[in-house]
Amino acid sequence: MEIEISSEFSQKNLKDKRMERAVSVCAELFLEHGIENVKMTDIADQSGVGVATLYRYFGTKTGISIAAMTFLWYDLRSLFSGIFDSESFTGQTGLKQMQDLLRMFVVLFKAHKGFLRLLGEFDRLVISENVPCEELKEYESSVIDFFPIVERAYKCGLADGTMHEIKDFRLFYMTYAHALTEMCKKFIEGEILPSDDFSGAESELELIIDCAVSYLKA
Repeated sequence: MEIEISSEFSQKNLKDKRMERAVSVCAELFLEHGIENVKMTDIADQSGVGVATLYRYFGTKTGISIAAMTFLWYDLRSLFSGIFDSESFTGQTGLKQMQDLLRMFVVLFKAHKGFLRLLGEFDRLVISENVPCEELKEYESSVIDFFPIVERAYKCGLADGTMHEIKDFRLFYMTYAHALTEMCKKFIEGEILPSDDFSGAESELELIIDCAVSYLKA
């Protein structure tokens, strides 16, 4: 049986694919040059989508910036897909799982500096443009939430005796996650004061992680 596809559907599909390419190109340009240094005309030239079309579809540069950062988060998520459900990971003690999970911040710092730099720049953009929370719902859903995996490791550690129970585990996780994230951003942005020395950045991150693991160790 022959299936007919309406021209209206075909045009919508084509438009969506063009916009997807524009977002992908925008993300690449941001990683290379930063958000502030990329213009809508740069995105248009590289993606082949007209500037007027970009403005009609995304509204503003902030709009396509949100879409590009959402795209990058989903892309990053794919790198970790399946790792924490693998037998090699879940077969470890809860404490070792916790240590490996916290070390993901070091992995991000070493291998994805451009992305972490963008996070800081994007945060500043959202604040300066006073972006409404409802416009960030899709972006928020794209952000990797390690907490369920970390909580699973914590419960495993309690069960196997490698970790002791603490009063507020979510508070513990958020404290260290925020600290490690902000440290990564600071190290990537570079030294400012004459006394700053970020040559041991990785060692500082590892020390914070060791403190967290030691705090939980039974």
